[in-house]
Amino acid sequence: MSEMKFLEIHGDRVAYRDVGSGDEVLLLLHGMAGSSETWRAVIPQLSRRYRVVAPDLLGHGQSDKPRGDYSLGAFAVWLRDLLDELGVTRATIIGQSLGGGVAMQFVYQHPDYCQRLILISSGGLGPDVGWTLRLLSAPGAEFILPIIAPQPVLTAGNKIRTWLSAAGVQSPRGAEMWSAYSSLSDPKTRHAFLRTLRSVVDYRGQAVSALNRLHVASEIPTMAIWGDQDRIIPVDHAYAALAARPDSRLEVLEGVGHFPHVERPSDVVDLIDDFINTSSQPSDAQHTQP
Repeated sequence: MSEMKFLEIHGDRVAYRDVGSGDEVLLLLHGMAGSSETWRAVIPQLSRRYRVVAPDLLGHGQSDKPRGDYSLGAFAVWLRDLLDELGVTRATIIGQSLGGGVAMQFVYQHPDYCQRLILISSGGLGPDVGWTLRLLSAPGAEFILPIIAPQPVLTAGNKIRTWLSAAGVQSPRGAEMWSAYSSLSDPKTRHAFLRTLRSVVDYRGQAVSALNRLHVASEIPTMAIWGDQDRIIPVDHAYAALAARPDSRLEVLEGVGHFPHVERPSDVVDLIDDFINTSSQPSDAQHTQP
């Protein structure tokens, strides 16, 4: 996996990966309670052909976790400032789960920076979401989470994972879920997670939807990649997005859950490659501010 780099934005330390080179830049945005580590299986392949930038979103991974604004709009402004710091003026934005919601908000607020949009098991396209996230969005979750993810349970779980791995038993989907669960044992991460979650989810499900705004960026080529076994955000949301943007592309992977980039990384890389090679790019003139 590529080496982590760090810079400071508005007084907060930001962790990110920046590998590869070329005219094409890919910005990879991870999901809630995740980090740039989630892209470990696709970055080596993608960075052979593109410059790949994968940050730990503020409040996640090795980035700082301030007591601040974790709304989609705040993340979008933060990403703009990150790209400015890195000298990136245009990129293909790729977001998974929460990262998909952030990606759509970024395209909406800062279309000049966006060449293409790729959504992987994305949030922000309908109300449905797994019951666990609904429960955790409720008042009082901050008192329950330390009990749900205590250190002894995490230690025992990590030992079991090591034994299973040594025995050749591996589940990429399970490993991703465990990584997210484990991160919540850290108080600052837990606090940032709850602030982020409550900005997009309540007891009724996802409270933010971009469906009525997808047409705004209709000139930006868009593709969605989904697993037909996604139990966190159902594939129905992908079909709803396709209905809202009939000119977009949808790829549904059979037998795949919420983490296509982890469960079937080669397929995801091939789809990204094909989409970049076949999608027309908006001219720079269309995205030049007056």
